[in-house]
Amino acid sequence: MIEILKAILFGIVEGITEWLPISSTGHMILLNEFVTLDVSPEFWEVFLVVIQLGAILAVVVLFWNKLFPFDFSKRRKKNGIIKTDIFVMWFKVLVACIPAMIYGILLDDLVEPYLYNATTVAIMLILFGVAFIVIENWNKGRKPRIKSLASLTYRDALIIGLFQLIAAVFPGTSRSGATIVGALLIGVSRVVSAEFTFFLAIPVMFGASLLKLVKFGFSFSMTEASLLIIGMVVAFVVSMGVISFLMGYIKKHDFKVFGWYRIVLGILVLLYFYVIAA
Repeated sequence: MIEILKAILFGIVEGITEWLPISSTGHMILLNEFVTLDVSPEFWEVFLVVIQLGAILAVVVLFWNKLFPFDFSKRRKKNGIIKTDIFVMWFKVLVACIPAMIYGILLDDLVEPYLYNATTVAIMLILFGVAFIVIENWNKGRKPRIKSLASLTYRDALIIGLFQLIAAVFPGTSRSGATIVGALLIGVSRVVSAEFTFFLAIPVMFGASLLKLVKFGFSFSMTEASLLIIGMVVAFVVSMGVISFLMGYIKKHDFKVFGWYRIVLGILVLLYFYVIAA
């Protein structure tokens, strides 16, 4: 029962932090320092990644009309059932995925043991927190160059994908945070930055989860499978509310509040591990 409650807690944290630019993996690693699942290290690595599928499914549900490239309604029959703009958007998403795909296949296992720790998380929380504040101040008064997904070029998509690669290497960066920072730097509006980040998460996290599952071997015990499913379901439910909140919030506000949160949290983590707990 205790392990189930822990899985629920991890699901809540994942659902909140996956979409806010504050690093879901970073928060999960930090939470694990205080609330540890009684599982093998190998399963924990799988749990840390695959639980994110629950959050990803929330994007699919909420943005279905912008994600599904076919329209079978009567009004579309004369002009065809394919939504060309959505197909083009998916091609741009795939281009943005290329850097993370190369890293995941070739280097993931080499880097993860050295960087997935509280110190790296704290440093990256602070660095990208500062980046959010600096970029938002720099953007103040500027009109975004890109105000719709259709206006994104393949070059823009690749640049955003390169920023996503930073998050893949350094936990605490935040995948959504890194891609939003990259998008803002090249003149993408906040709303489009967030939407493209959400859509980019779908193939990236499905791919990362599949890679982890294949390496693990799908050999779950009943307890492990239960913990994973519970975490995913909770992450899905919480993500539905968080995504709706964030899309409403950024229409009227900038991302600086998340930058300050990251900085404060990063400093507190460093103080705890190097002063209080030392």
